[in-house]
Amino acid sequence: MATSYEDRILRVLTYIHDHPDGDLSLDALADVAAMSRFHWHRVFRALTGETCAQAVRRIRLHRAAVQLVRSDSSVSQVSHSVGYPNPNSFIRAFTEAYGSSPAAFRKAGQFLPAHPNFKTGGYPMHPVTTRTEPARRVIALPHKGAYSEIGKSFEAFGALCESRQLWPQVGPVVGIYFDSPDEVPEDQLRSYAGAEFRGEGTPDGMEDVQIAGGKTAVLTYKGPYSGLEAAYHSLFGNWLPESGEEPADQPCYEIYLNDPRETAPEDLLTEICLPLK
Repeated sequence: MATSYEDRILRVLTYIHDHPDGDLSLDALADVAAMSRFHWHRVFRALTGETCAQAVRRIRLHRAAVQLVRSDSSVSQVSHSVGYPNPNSFIRAFTEAYGSSPAAFRKAGQFLPAHPNFKTGGYPMHPVTTRTEPARRVIALPHKGAYSEIGKSFEAFGALCESRQLWPQVGPVVGIYFDSPDEVPEDQLRSYAGAEFRGEGTPDGMEDVQIAGGKTAVLTYKGPYSGLEAAYHSLFGNWLPESGEEPADQPCYEIYLNDPRETAPEDLLTEICLPLK
């Protein structure tokens, strides 16, 4: 199945090459890959080592470099043909990538090929199992911003549970992550800090979030939370391509199996849950 995921990557890369002036948004490329928007970006990053946005920029500028050397088109014409309607933006991007302006690059008469470098197997391995997860009703506080700062939302959630004596009705602590830090600006990342809830109603100030449950890939990560990003790369770059599985169109979530206030960082246990079709 690794081949099928690499085929999707190559199909998307070909599409970018063939439509440099077209809609190359994350949603559009997920459609080309025929894959869930929630998880496509992680698969792409894990297998290629770059984000979709970085690939689009690299390929567009590579196409521009070829045109500059091999055609007589003006810099403005080249800019438009590779999806940069603003020539000034194109000049800035090209200069940053190639170390010289388009005009100077054309005069030098050189260009460099750009090939994907698949990263499969390049990440540390972690145990992954496939199991049927229950549907979960989660009460949570919304968090907007860097995922690395979601701890403050978990602290607030814990304080509310303590003051309202909710702990007897609360199950596993859960974090739900909707966006990719590689594709969404840090200040716009959306997540939830909360826990499974077995009580009635929704506590004031919290939100009710449903996790559908069903077939799920679960990676068990042991170590400090700072290592979770690499664990995601392992899940999407090592396990998923070989698994024969397809991600569902639902966000990943994390289940925290012990308390960071009482556990050494190297002994923390986190389950990263990837819903599957």
